[in-house]
Amino acid sequence: MNKKSIKDVAVTGKRCLVRVDFNVPMKDGKITDETRINGALPTIKYLIDNGAKVILCSHKGKPHNVLTEGFGLTKKEKKAVEALPVEQQAEAKAEYLKKAIKDKEKYSLRPVATRLSELLGKEVVFATDVVGESADAAVAGLKDGDVCLLENTRFMAGEEKRDEALCKKLASYCDIYVNDAFGTAHRSHATTAAIAEYGFVDTAVCGFLIEKELAVMADALENPVRPFVAVLGGAKVADKLKVISNLLEKCDTLIIGGGMAYTFLKAKGFEVGASLVDDEQIDYCNQMMAKAKELGKKLLLPVDTVIAKSFPNPIDAEIEVSECGAEAIPADMMGLDIGSKTAELYANEVKGAKTVIWNGPMGVFENPTLAKGTIAVAKALAEAEGTTIIGGGDSAAAVTTLGFADKMTHISTGGGASLELFEGKKLPGIECLNNK
Repeated sequence: MNKKSIKDVAVTGKRCLVRVDFNVPMKDGKITDETRINGALPTIKYLIDNGAKVILCSHKGKPHNVLTEGFGLTKKEKKAVEALPVEQQAEAKAEYLKKAIKDKEKYSLRPVATRLSELLGKEVVFATDVVGESADAAVAGLKDGDVCLLENTRFMAGEEKRDEALCKKLASYCDIYVNDAFGTAHRSHATTAAIAEYGFVDTAVCGFLIEKELAVMADALENPVRPFVAVLGGAKVADKLKVISNLLEKCDTLIIGGGMAYTFLKAKGFEVGASLVDDEQIDYCNQMMAKAKELGKKLLLPVDTVIAKSFPNPIDAEIEVSECGAEAIPADMMGLDIGSKTAELYANEVKGAKTVIWNGPMGVFENPTLAKGTIAVAKALAEAEGTTIIGGGDSAAAVTTLGFADKMTHISTGGGASLELFEGKKLPGIECLNNK
């Protein structure tokens, strides 16, 4: 990795603005999964132990009714109000504003500050705004080794709009900018990239989480120990067009599962019944199969499939299934998971690999009846002797849910960022950092 990290710069006595990913799931005001908070702890603890003044910032969710000047009506809501008779406008506006206030509570990072205080064993001062009076006071009051957390950055419209004034104000809070939010490294927002891109901070480095993500994943893609197997699943081919093409050039075997497999099977001329198919990508699938042949790469598709009359509703409902050959799915049935022969084929390929990357489940893994293909692949990765990398998103959720997380070499914290890395794209949140 050619980017500087926090170990490459002197942080003692310095104000460090650290972009973390605290976009954690919550229910009834309680954090239900602390993975992202735990992922940021090594960087935060290092900065505390080395006497830095730590200013943390993060987004949480998508509170779209937030304006630069605070909470109010979005353009769409304003139009809706203005379209009403004058006597109804005040009441309608009041209802929208009630929703905005609820959003502020729902998307606030205050519960994260509380939990982080417990995990660090020291107070994390919480600023009730991003760059207002509360943030000014919180930053000004920091002593060496102290920590504060700013409110949700997306409470500022300027975050996603890369607003220069917002970047300039945030930069005035710090001597060093640290990005440790790999999950948002593919976004070019004010706190993820623009603050450094605009040149408002001279020193811009990564934290330990990003350093690890790049060291493991980038190295696996550029210098894999072979055989190198890539496993791609998920619903749509369109989501992974460039990923498929890029990985074919790098791996020895590309395994296709999940909903996207049925578009490939249809491209081969197979009957896929009522299965999910992206008809606009049939030609692309044919091109990729031709590309694999031309490059001398293995492209594995399902040889059998688990079928049902319809998609489970709710997703984890009991469902009656059967298996059939992948070439002849009945017209009134749909494929929802790879079959047992395919699971064995894929597992054997994975077990013999020295490097494996996996992004996307093999079927509707949220349903116990339709999780067998995903379980088989996860188990094979857990038993593989080589380097095993899970590319975030649903794959990470599946591996964690199924209890295989501790058997993997690396589970990425960023689904979207991982995919763009697999595509061969440059990530704005990485590119903006100082080179070594």
